[in-house]
Amino acid sequence: MKVGDMVIELNWQPDLTSKTPVYQQLVNICVQHIQAGDWPIGAQLPSQRQLATQLSLNRSTISKAMTVLLDDGVLTTAFGGGTRVASNSWSTMVHQTPVDWQHYIDAGEFVANQRTIQTINEIETQAKIRLSTGEIGPDLFPKALMQRAMRAATDNLTNLNYLAPQGYLPLRQVLAKRLASWGIETTAENVLITSGSLQSLQLVAVSLLAQAATVYTTPVSYLKSLRVLQSVQAQFKSLPTDGEGLQYWHIAPSTHQRLLYVIPTFDNPTGQVMSQQRRIDLMKYAQERQLPIIEDSAYQDLWLEQRPPQPLKALDQAGNVLYLGTISKSLAPGMRIGWIVGPQPIIKRLADVKMQTDYGASSLSQLVLTSVLNDPAYDQYLMHFRTQLKRRRDHALMVLTQELGTLASWTTPAGGFYIWLTLPDTVSVQRLFDSAAEQGILLNPGSVYGHGASHQIRLSYAYADEASFSFGIKQLAKLIQAQLSKQ
Repeated sequence: MKVGDMVIELNWQPDLTSKTPVYQQLVNICVQHIQAGDWPIGAQLPSQRQLATQLSLNRSTISKAMTVLLDDGVLTTAFGGGTRVASNSWSTMVHQTPVDWQHYIDAGEFVANQRTIQTINEIETQAKIRLSTGEIGPDLFPKALMQRAMRAATDNLTNLNYLAPQGYLPLRQVLAKRLASWGIETTAENVLITSGSLQSLQLVAVSLLAQAATVYTTPVSYLKSLRVLQSVQAQFKSLPTDGEGLQYWHIAPSTHQRLLYVIPTFDNPTGQVMSQQRRIDLMKYAQERQLPIIEDSAYQDLWLEQRPPQPLKALDQAGNVLYLGTISKSLAPGMRIGWIVGPQPIIKRLADVKMQTDYGASSLSQLVLTSVLNDPAYDQYLMHFRTQLKRRRDHALMVLTQELGTLASWTTPAGGFYIWLTLPDTVSVQRLFDSAAEQGILLNPGSVYGHGASHQIRLSYAYADEASFSFGIKQLAKLIQAQLSKQ
């Protein structure tokens, strides 16, 4: 993100007991941020109306402070460009030249996240109603199970030192045992514990991919909402999909490095499930053409009516598949525990790189998760959780029919967390996102998952309770109607 694209956020409240006038307090805090280098030259301030709302101040107070800053040359304005930090006036006020930190920011390997995703990350925990959050609702969290696991882990605790490069052996062993129920025959030596699936993808990127490698995925994909492959300048190419899944045969022959990323079971964000026959055909194709596949299984355990087909890894006879798992969707994202299953040479390479970056995932989280997975109550919890998810999905579909039945279309997911909602072309989803956020309602616009999804929204029935979901959708319907009435 360039400096000119940066919109400043002012997290400050005036001291109403101070003898210093409020407008002068605002002037002072702005100058302090500029002096500290927090607000780089060219960064844009929110509008006076937005500042007044955010700070709970009169527009006249905001206007007076802005006038002082403009007159002193601290800020500048340009038609259509808003109010921005001036190019050089403020540095002369403090008689020193600040470090140009923006130069270092621009030189870094990671580019800025999508602005919409930055906004989601910044306001998600403060939002009153989270209609798209890919987390378990607090009321569904298995508190007793987790407390029992933590007690068991601490009762056996002798230290919290670093663990083996591939992770805690008993955890890898219980994961290998559980994967066998899905037809994946593996051993603890083929498992690497990571700090969530996101780190798994990062390790693959920096350890295995060549510069400008081609990554095939679906037209809208969770992977496209991330910047995780940017370090190798990976080139995304979309594959069309049909009712059975992605059409792998559109992968072009090439001598250049390429791989396929896919969520075959309850895709994020569309919820689609790849058919059993498509999985068989894909694995045959991958073996014949030596195509590596990253299989993301985050939602595999969360079916609502019928158990989905076997994972691609269960059909993998030639070691083509790196299988990514996580506890984030079925239990606790805050534990930050995921895993990769693959050929031993690859796992050892990834483990070596992981040790160079963080020296292992949380020892305590690994001990606790081992206790959870060894507890027979975990499978009982999963059954209960799936029942609750189905109830919430059915309720969500009913509410959508009542409130948006004539305004939108959507999918009916068979598992996972998400409903993929499509709005008319005449509705601006970005404007809807902004308007909803002002009311404390958070959405995930489809555009963050792919440029071709500008009229879609990812909704989640997993986080908000039924009453909150109903209220949120009713408010969303009003905002959509308000947009359409102005056309």
